[in-house]
Amino acid sequence: MARGLITVFGSSGFLGRHLVRRLTKQGWTVRAAVRRPSAATFLKPMGDVGQITPIRAPVQDRDAVAAAVEGARAVINLVGILYEKGDRNFAAIHAQGAQNVAAAAAQAGVERLVHVSAIGADSRAESDYARSKAAGEAAVKTAFPGASILRPSVVFGPEDDFFNRFAAMATLSPVLPLLGGGATKFQPVYVGDVAEAIAACLADPAAQGKTYELGGPRVYSFKELMVLMLDQIGRQRLLVPWPFALADLQAAFLEKLPVPPLTRDQVKLLRRDNVVSKGALTLADLNIAPAAPESILPLYLDRYRKAGRFHRAVP
Repeated sequence: MARGLITVFGSSGFLGRHLVRRLTKQGWTVRAAVRRPSAATFLKPMGDVGQITPIRAPVQDRDAVAAAVEGARAVINLVGILYEKGDRNFAAIHAQGAQNVAAAAAQAGVERLVHVSAIGADSRAESDYARSKAAGEAAVKTAFPGASILRPSVVFGPEDDFFNRFAAMATLSPVLPLLGGGATKFQPVYVGDVAEAIAACLADPAAQGKTYELGGPRVYSFKELMVLMLDQIGRQRLLVPWPFALADLQAAFLEKLPVPPLTRDQVKLLRRDNVVSKGALTLADLNIAPAAPESILPLYLDRYRKAGRFHRAVP
């Protein structure tokens, strides 16, 4: 049954592709608002002919954003960056971009707005990333008070940039660094559960104006996550404690690369635990039972085993 038009900003990203697939199955017509439509054509086969239309609408471009939300029943903003390059900085994307989307949605009379932020968003945080996420949330609440805000912890799944990155490192290096000794805590959440949470916010009027923190069923230290990843790919590697001061020094050089593996701002983020706050609304409040990493990682990390997906010998 057709549900109408929905505009999804950032739909070609990791979370976006999982969300678009879910939305099309629910009957939505999806306007995929992205920076480069040519890089989002892979989304089209996820729906029927004409059900998904990629359009150019960078969140910094107010006119393009306004055009992208025109006629939509609902709007979702997934746009976020992990490092700054040129005019794609935290303030422009996370704060001003979020404000542009929310203001345009309100002006267009959109019924539902879901804004995806991040656990750790805090106007008093040391990290520029975390402060910009908090500024974006504040702007959204002002422009569109009924918006639902979702704050996921580290999101994992087949195309993630967390487990895949460290698993790839483990295939090349005998050593893996434990930043800050590996004590920082995380609550990884499955990408499918985040997509389901967004869909739940669209469907439930009670979710309007509320903020949810999304985490998986268990909290892990960074070291525990590395041990879990190594167990999944069947490799043994030396886990070496790496002081934050040394990581900060390295990041000063690494952040100059075109795609930096680590920045000084990310080191600041890693100094704080990334877990659901006590008393926060969670996946449970959206009637979602989160999947554990142990049940999902075997589905995509097996390619990092020594014999890849064919690591088990055929009798």
